[in-house]
Amino acid sequence: MKDSALFERLDSLEGPALIAVIFDGMLSVEEEDWHHHQRGQFFYLESGLVSVRTSAGAWALPPHRVGWMPPGQRHTVSVNQPSRGWGVFVAPSAAEGLPEMACVLGANDLMSALVQRASTWALNDELDADQNRVMAVLMDEIRRAPVEPLHLPMPADRRLRRIAHALLQAPHDTRDLDGWASWAGLSARSLSRLFRHETGCSFAQWRQQARLTRGLERLAAGETVAAVADALGYAHPSAFVAMFRRNFGQSPGRYFALNPGRK
Repeated sequence: MKDSALFERLDSLEGPALIAVIFDGMLSVEEEDWHHHQRGQFFYLESGLVSVRTSAGAWALPPHRVGWMPPGQRHTVSVNQPSRGWGVFVAPSAAEGLPEMACVLGANDLMSALVQRASTWALNDELDADQNRVMAVLMDEIRRAPVEPLHLPMPADRRLRRIAHALLQAPHDTRDLDGWASWAGLSARSLSRLFRHETGCSFAQWRQQARLTRGLERLAAGETVAAVADALGYAHPSAFVAMFRRNFGQSPGRYFALNPGRK
């Protein structure tokens, strides 16, 4: 089955409630136009990085984590390099109890083993009793998976979005709150208040999360920690590593190592 026909089939509501597919050498994808899917989608990659945007913000999906996109949610997606991994496509009825917004979840060996089993099922048949039990266990594992701090909320205010996009383009810019407020034509007090109201975090917290997002992209592309730290405006690599540890509980090297965090 050609790729276009396969993806059309994966998004159709006809057929089984859950379809699992193993990808080997998934093509790199430049950012697509805004679109949505009828089925909910889970994706897992062994290397590379997937970047996703929705109206609520942006997510970075590093290796060995699971990205979730609810059915019907408009988004764009880009994949920075070919990769091996898997995708699970679930009908809306099977997505009950899952997060209502896109997110990144922790993965484990049981999840991957269940997906491997499900990938052998026929695409056109309804699930039998044994297959429904496998699906139930897989969905339970996903529902219990921890949500990882990889969401970058985007403000709606035009002036704040201008600042946000500038920081994403130049994460090394070290201007303080007063400097950015003056640049955007706001008082520092207004900028601080609006940023917290629209994103749920302070300006400093948002800038750190933006740097973390850009750092993940660069690390996934194979850049060294020292190069990434410099590109993000950190005076010393150790400062970047400390920030990374505070967010993920691991060094960048450990986080991107094969099967990170597995017992």
